[in-house]
Amino acid sequence: MKILSFDLDGTIITKKFVDTVWLEGLPKLYAERNGLSLEVAKEYIFSEYEKIGDGRIEWYDIKYWFRKFNLGDNWQKLLESYRDKIELYPEAESVLESLSHEGKLVLSSNAKREFIDIELRESKIGKYFSHIFSSTSDFGIVKKTGEFYRRICDVLRIEPSEMIHIGDHKEFDYLIPRKMGVISFYLDREGKEEGEFIVRDLKDFHERISRFLG
Repeated sequence: MKILSFDLDGTIITKKFVDTVWLEGLPKLYAERNGLSLEVAKEYIFSEYEKIGDGRIEWYDIKYWFRKFNLGDNWQKLLESYRDKIELYPEAESVLESLSHEGKLVLSSNAKREFIDIELRESKIGKYFSHIFSSTSDFGIVKKTGEFYRRICDVLRIEPSEMIHIGDHKEFDYLIPRKMGVISFYLDREGKEEGEFIVRDLKDFHERISRFLG
């Protein structure tokens, strides 16, 4: 096994930061700029999110939304203002530290680079990854499709079967890469499902893949 691939939000880092930016921070900024109540701003912002939908690349682009809502161009300030919301899952860093001595780690995320960069900086885990892949920023691909995993393998010059991937989205982190031949694990922190390739947390994942790495 040559590569261990990790999703980011919901896998290594909680979704508290990204949810706060999109669901609280951006509406709050819009409300302040337009003299609206937060409730009214949220209703409008969320309706605009729905019009775009997560099937379009604009959905993930903070710069697009700043332009659309006439909020200027200082989107970095918004992200920085919520950096204290960036938090690792309790077991994440110890597992990354241990696995970094057993194989090459890469990050394979659907998030835009703008979010990935600040999350890795604040959590100080960027040092564990040899490559960082963003489907939206690097390849212009919405969601982690088969093409996304294929292009990662091309960049790393490996076969899909030489990579293990883990993430918290059943379709995009588990079923799709598995169809590509990647050994994928579904991270189900809520414990709703059972199976050989379903794990509860990253510590469970570490224990489960010991037979692949050993």
